[in-house]
Amino acid sequence: MKFHIVLHQPRIPQNTGNIGRLCFASNSILHLIHPLGFKISAKELKRAGMDYWKNLEFYEWDDFESFLGSAISLEHFYLTTKSTLAYYKANLKNGAYLHFGREDGGLNPSLLTQYPKQTLTIPMQNNARSLNLATSVGIVLYEGIRQRDLFHL
Repeated sequence: MKFHIVLHQPRIPQNTGNIGRLCFASNSILHLIHPLGFKISAKELKRAGMDYWKNLEFYEWDDFESFLGSAISLEHFYLTTKSTLAYYKANLKNGAYLHFGREDGGLNPSLLTQYPKQTLTIPMQNNARSLNLATSVGIVLYEGIRQRDLFHL
């Protein structure tokens, strides 16, 4: 089963384009939850996603509730700087949904309080507040791939 990357209200088209490229390269599915800070036709989005965007499996959702009605897996993980559980300690099963918040505010705090046992963080040092969204997605997604040995190199 494929991993699902869920972006909640992303604001920067270049980040989303890079994440689209990651999803294509890893055979993952991208979900974009509106409102977005850009139009899907944005030049920056397509440039960052290169020519992979046209072959990417992605879905757009009007809001989180619409998305939840379609989610087929019960494995949802919410990435946040407000968790104490490192992403690499989670059992990232095939088909898991990995949720990431908007660049300027993260995930809705109500999600984090509703699912406290499913929140994960990327440990950082030197009092760093956060990492780039595309970098964060790459780190966690490829840990899931490593755990499942999906590429069999």
